Amino acid sequence: MLLSLVVIGAAAVAYVFFVPGASETLARFGITLPFGEPAEAATGPAGGAPGQQQAGGQRGPGGGGQGGGRGGNRTMVVVTAPVLLATINDKLTSIGEGAAAHSVTVVSPASGTLAELTVRPGDAVTAGAVIGRLDADAEQIAQERAKLAFDDAQVALDRTNELAKANNTTTVQVAAAQLAFNNARLELQNADLALAKRTISTPIAGTVGLFQVSAGNTVTSQSVVTTIEDTSHILVSFWVPERYASAITTGMPLTAAAVALPGQTIAGEVSAVDNRIDPASRTLKVEAAIPNDEGRLKPGMSFSVSMSFAGEQFPSVDPLAIQWSSAGSYLWKFVEGKVERVPVEIIQRNSDGVLVKAELTEGDQVVTQGVQQLTAGASVRLLDEPSDSQGEGRKRPTEGNPS
Repeated sequence: MLLSLVVIGAAAVAYVFFVPGASETLARFGITLPFGEPAEAATGPAGGAPGQQQAGGQRGPGGGGQGGGRGGNRTMVVVTAPVLLATINDKLTSIGEGAAAHSVTVVSPASGTLAELTVRPGDAVTAGAVIGRLDADAEQIAQERAKLAFDDAQVALDRTNELAKANNTTTVQVAAAQLAFNNARLELQNADLALAKRTISTPIAGTVGLFQVSAGNTVTSQSVVTTIEDTSHILVSFWVPERYASAITTGMPLTAAAVALPGQTIAGEVSAVDNRIDPASRTLKVEAAIPNDEGRLKPGMSFSVSMSFAGEQFPSVDPLAIQWSSAGSYLWKFVEGKVERVPVEIIQRNSDGVLVKAELTEGDQVVTQGVQQLTAGASVRLLDEPSDSQGEGRKRPTEGNPS
């Protein structure tokens, strides 16, 4: 049974499409098919019986039906969407790592036994402050001996000079006394330097870190004692894409938020910009200075850095409006019932629109649906606008209705 129905249906389709005048014949018997060739002249006033309504048409005043076929110049129906303006490259967010403004690793200036540490980790110190001392007994004795020798040489030189004034000594004796004095002075300076090296001091102001040695340990001239870090402000190093390289300069404002302190942002500025682009990542290294007045920020923290720029504005269109041809991408612009073909260059694809470089302005209407059969200058109407035939069809019943 099912096979028979299929065969009958196929025969009916073949009859409609391959037998000339099939549609008109069926229309005379009141049979209208949703497919096939529309009725032509037979449905006009000359071909139809008086007063008979033809397929696809309306009953006319004289009884003749109005033809209902699709004309060759019919107006295409399209759907449009407005062109918007979008700004790109106006914001930058990057992750960076903080470091102290100044950091010094303090090492022992000489070898020996660490006698004492005069500060504790976390203490604030000034530049030149003593943080520890090595045993200095031998150096103290050597310094005192050198001081005695220097004083003795000073007395001998003074006495020789007095004798020279009275012509009671020779020039050679005066020169020898002067040489002895100079050597004694150098020995004293050397002893003072050796004694000074038994003291460990900090070259910068800052905060003392954890000690790597403790009192009583034997240290060498390469032993690390602690670190001193100036955290009055934090330097955050981060990387930016190459396209921002020409827009970033020192002194530019920015905001930074420490990952460890959510919800808190701190204003800072660009303190340094590298002089070259990294060829591997195509990024530029930038350094920002962040004030740390409260001391809550620590070196090594992660920061989210945000910057704002003037950016660039481009037209943003619905992704469905973009079409392609052998010449490249283009779209159809709707202008006063007609369409114009506008070539476009795609700048950036977003989830809600495509940024393009084209002769478009904000508010222009571009075709998003019904683009398949459009040609330049073709007449179109919007989906929500009635066609001319629909407008006339709605008016006729009103005109013929007696008041």
